[in-house]
Amino acid sequence: MRGMDWLQYRLRRLDPRRTLARDDSAVSRRFNRIDGRLMRAMGLMLCLAVICAAVPARADLRITRDHGGYVTEYKAKYEQIRARHERVIIDGICNSACTMVFGIVPMNKICVTPRASLGFHQAYYDKSFTFGIKVISSEGTSDLMAYYPSSVKDWIRRNGGLTPQMKKIKNGPELWKIVDPCPEDF
Repeated sequence: MRGMDWLQYRLRRLDPRRTLARDDSAVSRRFNRIDGRLMRAMGLMLCLAVICAAVPARADLRITRDHGGYVTEYKAKYEQIRARHERVIIDGICNSACTMVFGIVPMNKICVTPRASLGFHQAYYDKSFTFGIKVISSEGTSDLMAYYPSSVKDWIRRNGGLTPQMKKIKNGPELWKIVDPCPEDF
């Protein structure tokens, strides 16, 4: 090939329309393969997301350092846990209003670890409203006692009833009369 034939051949090979058309088909096939794989992967991820959304999430409430607070807040919190059928693991301090868990969440959904400790006392008004003085609320104490199951009430009676001072029970046979220890996997 010499002369004009060679030039025409070179020009045809370098023709941007021809080069792009040839390369586009190769690139297009490559992208189609990638698009197909991507679509299959996205479909698989979507299926997994749907399956995960369909299965209710199981969340446990782990109590580790709860010194109590407002009775109304604990009632609402534990009622939500009961409605969601969640478990409660007492893995540390659970004092004062925290102990209302025993009267709201079913006992078969509560367990204690070796680090568990419970504290009971009479209900009192917020000290910020009573100038720092602990003013006992007999209505609040009655309300609190009404929530406790008989096993908790029995322990409180055996230990002198509710008083302004905290009465504690640590992990061991006495606590296990109230609530079951957690299985080893906790």
